[in-house]
Amino acid sequence: MLTTGGPSNPDVVLVGGGIMSATLASLLGIVAPDWTVEVFESGSAVAEESSGPWNNAGTGHSALCELNYTPARPDGSVDPAKAVGINEQFQVSRQFWSHLVRAGLTDSPKSFITSVPHISFVTGDDGRAYMRNRFAALAPQPLFAGLEFSEDAAELASWVPLMMADRSAKEPVAATRSLAGTDVNFGALTRLMLDAAVSRGVQLHLQHRVLKVRRDGNGRWATTVRDQATGKRRTVRSRFLFVGAGGGALPLLQGAGIPEIKGFGGFPVSGQFLRTRNPQLVGQHQAKVYGQAKVGAPPMSVPHLDLRLIDGEQALLFGPYAGFSPKFLKSGSLWDLPRSVRTGNLGSMLGAGWANIPLTKYLIGQVLQSEKSRFRALEEFVPTAESDDWELITAGQRVQVIKQDDAGRGVLQFGTELVVGADGSIAGLLGASPGASTATSAMLTLLERCFPDRVEQWKPLLQEAIPSYGHKLSEEPALLAEVFADTTKTLELHS
Repeated sequence: MLTTGGPSNPDVVLVGGGIMSATLASLLGIVAPDWTVEVFESGSAVAEESSGPWNNAGTGHSALCELNYTPARPDGSVDPAKAVGINEQFQVSRQFWSHLVRAGLTDSPKSFITSVPHISFVTGDDGRAYMRNRFAALAPQPLFAGLEFSEDAAELASWVPLMMADRSAKEPVAATRSLAGTDVNFGALTRLMLDAAVSRGVQLHLQHRVLKVRRDGNGRWATTVRDQATGKRRTVRSRFLFVGAGGGALPLLQGAGIPEIKGFGGFPVSGQFLRTRNPQLVGQHQAKVYGQAKVGAPPMSVPHLDLRLIDGEQALLFGPYAGFSPKFLKSGSLWDLPRSVRTGNLGSMLGAGWANIPLTKYLIGQVLQSEKSRFRALEEFVPTAESDDWELITAGQRVQVIKQDDAGRGVLQFGTELVVGADGSIAGLLGASPGASTATSAMLTLLERCFPDRVEQWKPLLQEAIPSYGHKLSEEPALLAEVFADTTKTLELHS
């Protein structure tokens, strides 16, 4: 990675060295290769926060196994709309990553993406009925072709032997499986994309903390940064500014003073996982398996047991266990949350807090739970689990978005939100999951909203990199089959 002084008036400044900034830098390299770009990252390396491989579960979020994307209707039927939309976005990411690989991003796509079956697993009569309805809703969808369903314990033992060992034969079980699932090392992918960006002239500044952003008298965005090695400050003025600093994006956008950030707040949630590197256990669980959240629990609490493939090492993660910290980043300040409360978002924050008392109780319970109760949750997934095989690790810090609804009430949402200034010269991304998996779609939306006068000119270049750009794969099975086969081959995934 390169750290250099660079020009003081670039075309573009990107705040944060994570997957979002890396993706936008890569897209700009395609549509506007002559633009000067500078990236500022406060850490000593890129991808150390939410994009880091041990700070997330690495699920290529495509709704193949995540049950919170397929809610049940009052009559018990399942709505597939959100799952279809998220899968569509992941296919866009696959196409873009394939384009970058063909352009020389890496000789081995397996350094950042690997085929791993995605499985949904439920127990009990109600869970089994839900899973049948979910399969009935998803199986006809072209994006979910090949999805398998089973409620046969013997067959499930071949899918997830670690989870079925010593499980009661009287317990109803059901599952779906897709062999199209993936494990993604977003840290490695971020590093590859930013390395490629630096090689074509993008300036990357490590250990440079952005202190504030403001509009100067010439209409440029003045970004004040401090070199943490020397303590020196300088101001960089750009035509366009993207704040992709994860949880750190909210205070910077608030400081920028754009009206569009009014009413937005953030609720930080820390996460923990149990991890095992025991090769005997890992060998019995070569999949990502998502279950159902407890009744009344928030979407973030969906339990899952994931195979992780990181830098040649295989491990299993189970969780997440939620916790609370007022920090907006793992390396942030205990004052992040209180400092984010402003006159413009006080109503939203109070309203969201009142409406989410169950979430507050859930988080308190998570923070106070004993080691024994934490391990009991794992035993529901793995009946034969032994505590000596597992260690507790702290994952990334997530800041859930709080915003005003149409009635002016504060609501807590579990997703991402792109905030764009009125003239398109500044944008920032708030929120969390599915986040990294849909980074390409998020940054394409940014290009469309921030540069509407250029998008038509850029469209042929974008379609060369992403053949489905401007189309809906869910409505064009022939195009879906073509791009899926192409990305499967290029990314060296299982067909």
